[in-house]
Amino acid sequence: MKSLKPHSIFLISAIFRVGLILYGEWQDTHMEVRYTDVDYLVFSDAASLMASGHSPYKRTTYRYSPLLAFLLIPNSFISRSWGKFLFSASDLLVGLFIRIILKQRKVPEDLCMYSVLIWLFNPFTFTIGTRGNCEPIVCAMILWIVICLMNGNVVQAACWYGLIVHFRIYPIIYALPIVLFLDPSCLQPGLKPLLCEWTSDQGKTPQIKLEVTDQCDVWTAFKSLFTRSRILFGLVSGTVFLFCTGFFFYLYGWEFLHEALLYHLTRTDPRHNFSIYFYHIYLNYEHELSVLEKLISFLPQFIVQLVLVLCFAKDLLFCFFVQTVAFVAFNKVITAQYFVWFFCLLPVILPWSNMKLKWQGLCCILLWMGAQTHWLMWGYLLEFKGKNVFLQLWMASLCFLAANTFVLITLIRHHNYSPVFRRHAGSKTTLKSE
Repeated sequence: MKSLKPHSIFLISAIFRVGLILYGEWQDTHMEVRYTDVDYLVFSDAASLMASGHSPYKRTTYRYSPLLAFLLIPNSFISRSWGKFLFSASDLLVGLFIRIILKQRKVPEDLCMYSVLIWLFNPFTFTIGTRGNCEPIVCAMILWIVICLMNGNVVQAACWYGLIVHFRIYPIIYALPIVLFLDPSCLQPGLKPLLCEWTSDQGKTPQIKLEVTDQCDVWTAFKSLFTRSRILFGLVSGTVFLFCTGFFFYLYGWEFLHEALLYHLTRTDPRHNFSIYFYHIYLNYEHELSVLEKLISFLPQFIVQLVLVLCFAKDLLFCFFVQTVAFVAFNKVITAQYFVWFFCLLPVILPWSNMKLKWQGLCCILLWMGAQTHWLMWGYLLEFKGKNVFLQLWMASLCFLAANTFVLITLIRHHNYSPVFRRHAGSKTTLKSE
């Protein structure tokens, strides 16, 4: 590892991604199964419509912010692979931001590079961008927001947060942990935040207590909720979100509002997917789901999110990670691209885990991949062989949920709780370790 410098690793990663993009062009032309993600064709068509002065929503199934179509306008006059290069560049930025976050918290160089490699050479993540999926942009922006918060740049973090929630609605789940994270005893005007640095004993014994809610100091957080940094973050992020939404509503009307935002809140997909809800939705697709049924489907997700936020908000990156895993696992619709949402956060929490690759880590990896492969087997029989295996596929979804839950609990049990910030001297309360 010491023989490879960071810039060499990033250069190899970039060349590798360029090669995959070029190979994808060849496969699309010469093979029956296309390498390019079908969503990329939707993005490109929407961008072409926008370049011609039309609404991107004239392209059916385009259900994203017009910003995405705008970014891909060069597809029409530079290269049809422009977007893939853009997404792959964002993919490399994620690796760079992972390194920046870990170095700021004084993680040793070898651990930093192992964490970066987990992202850059993960077969799942490097195919996402090269196939034309936009998720690397979202991942990069999420990590950049964390960097801004770590440096005390609340206004900049709020601007990017408002923009990313407009761009892709799911990061709204991070609003509450960010608010709780902006502790007035750690963020004081004119003073740079003090970061809790990584120490060698944090990879040995878990430090999480049963009373995890005490670590978040919930009562103090709610009592001092309306602080300068919290109000500033809320006002700025809300303003950016409303401005972007209002601007595109002015241009494209209710069609934009429904397709880009409201659709994702009420989405019910009758096609088979990893979610445990798909079979119920499939059986009742011709009948409108009642308000009670929709509420019940959101209830487990809401409860789990709230508990995780109250437990881990001060350890912001770990909170983001467990939130995202739980959000995806309990969502009404789950597709493979959603997994990248938490894969980008995994490398920045591993240095604080005492889990060994042999055997606990390997067991979690094999269990998660095995449950997914088991589901894909039944999905293949349904999709390509036309066999009636809906019930078996639903059972596989239950197994996949159980695997996600087991892996999540295992990661929590082996995580060493470490707040990102240390309190400044002279604040009313101090960390117990001090």
